[in-house]
Amino acid sequence: MSDEIPFYAPQGDEVTLFEHAWNNQLPLLIKGPTGCGKTRFVQHMAARLGRPLYTVSCHDDLTAADLVGRHLIGDSGTYWSDGPLTRAVREGAICYLDEVVEARKDTTVVLHPLTDDRRILPIERTGETLRAPDEFMLVISYNPGYQNLLKNLKPSTRQRFIASTFDFPDPELEKSVLIEETGIDAVLAARLVRLAESLRLLKNHDLEEAASTRLLVYAATLIGSGYPAHAACRAAIVEPLSDDAETLNALMEVVDALFDE
Repeated sequence: MSDEIPFYAPQGDEVTLFEHAWNNQLPLLIKGPTGCGKTRFVQHMAARLGRPLYTVSCHDDLTAADLVGRHLIGDSGTYWSDGPLTRAVREGAICYLDEVVEARKDTTVVLHPLTDDRRILPIERTGETLRAPDEFMLVISYNPGYQNLLKNLKPSTRQRFIASTFDFPDPELEKSVLIEETGIDAVLAARLVRLAESLRLLKNHDLEEAASTRLLVYAATLIGSGYPAHAACRAAIVEPLSDDAETLNALMEVVDALFDE
């Protein structure tokens, strides 16, 4: 594991909360929009605490076996292969389940024994029961904006975690993130942040998702490498937000106002 700690600019007391959760063997739920820094925060904290990190990007087809493990067939016959959750428990690592609401509901049930005072992981296929060491921590995240009747986190699961809500950074902090991440100057960073603020006002009107800090970093990276600013904003910010031609034209009018070339 690299000794370098990934850059993360705190918005509040989330670093202190994470440290207290880890010290007290408490699982953590992070809520926030796409691209606001949830994954980077967990990477930062894992490195800060000196723990290995197992990240799972959850999806509709994710099964309990994908997390816990399964028997495989090799040259010497059948053998057991740990999944990322099991490896994290064995190693005293941090296991991060990103966008956990995307996983099937019967999959998340496997987390329950790890998120109460038992802190155990029963492995039915092998008859083994693992007890999580103090260093192990379970972190999950989701975007509340995507929740609906079919995709949400069951109350019986959600109430097993302490929780923290993330949002996009305030303008000054977001500007400093762009400068640190990409090396662009303060003037360009300020223009990109103003663009994001303008586009975020359209959230829930013409856009399903707001312009994320991640997209700003992409645009700044393109511009920093010599790609024209106007074209970079279209490729890295506008196009990922919508497929509708009329909406794209409206978004580009906002870009035109700030990056008139």
